[in-house]
Amino acid sequence: MKTLRTLVLIPMLAAAFGLMLSAQAQTPVQLPAQGLTVANFGGANGKAQETAFIQPFKAAYKTGARGVEYSGELSAIRTMVSERRNDWDVAEVESADLKAGCDAGLFERIDRGSIPHAGMLLPGTVQECGVGAFVWATVMAYEPGRFKEAPRSWQDFWDVQRFPGKRGLRKGARYNMEIALMADGVHRRDVYATLATEAGVKRALAKLEQLKPHIVWWESGSQPPQRLASGETTLSTAFNGRIAAANRERLSPLAISWQDAVYELDYWVIIKGTPRLELARAFIGFATSEEAQLAFSREIPYGPTHFNAILRYDTGRARPAASAPVTDLSMAGSDLPSAPGNMRRSLAFDPAFWTRAGGAALEKQFAQRIK
Repeated sequence: MKTLRTLVLIPMLAAAFGLMLSAQAQTPVQLPAQGLTVANFGGANGKAQETAFIQPFKAAYKTGARGVEYSGELSAIRTMVSERRNDWDVAEVESADLKAGCDAGLFERIDRGSIPHAGMLLPGTVQECGVGAFVWATVMAYEPGRFKEAPRSWQDFWDVQRFPGKRGLRKGARYNMEIALMADGVHRRDVYATLATEAGVKRALAKLEQLKPHIVWWESGSQPPQRLASGETTLSTAFNGRIAAANRERLSPLAISWQDAVYELDYWVIIKGTPRLELARAFIGFATSEEAQLAFSREIPYGPTHFNAILRYDTGRARPAASAPVTDLSMAGSDLPSAPGNMRRSLAFDPAFWTRAGGAALEKQFAQRIK
């Protein structure tokens, strides 16, 4: 399986936006009368999916469909498959769980030909057992008025003298090991090569130990904005979409630093053995279409995987004519993780690194020394 390193967009991405200007039309399929069940991670993300994907899909295909919330653990899916009991048909999974579930036979294989607009999706979006639902990022978030100057880097995150207060970090080794190395001066392009060495692991753990007295661990995506707003933490890692959702409800918005953010994809998978296979395929095709992807990002700024949706979100225009000049978004500001200006300065999370045997060992070392 390709890693998310293939998603890093080089400056020529701007040209790709100009060249990929039309998607193939969706062909209606004959669907069963039974409704579809889509498992997602709930919260603001789940609400956005209900508005952008599930309700419009029901209307377009004249079928039942509902979203249910789950923790993201594969254990529930594993039980369904082993018992041949398909309570769910489609599920949202994180990138590190995609390969694990695929190798374990929990998901149906994806036929690229069943995605009518596959050629319009970001490179690496269509995988053996999944299709990229959206791009999200772990970013540094803070309350702007709390400091004299804005923190701009992971080095600033570690600087408790210039930026005093507690730090929020997601519990676990993933993301934190990468962030610690960047805070210690490792360039994002060298993070995984460094982390693959014993010296690199020691370096990341030592850097995290420096910050340990100041860390407040979080597990739910709702916790970082709540703790930042209350002052329990002054800097925190956070899901970019959760910060945006919280800002819609606050008079004093939180700020995000995109420098060296860690981005990855969540994927749509089809649960093995579902009797509603064609309906599940139709849903994934619908949910990764240009209009649905744009509608989702309007609800919560997780990044579309569809090129035209990214372009339209940041320009407010319909797709340009073939004769129109190329729009250069490579340096433009955006609140989308999949916008070229943000991807070019972010680290692409490598799920293959964490699904190898060494990933479990890193989690164990992290738990022993840091938690």
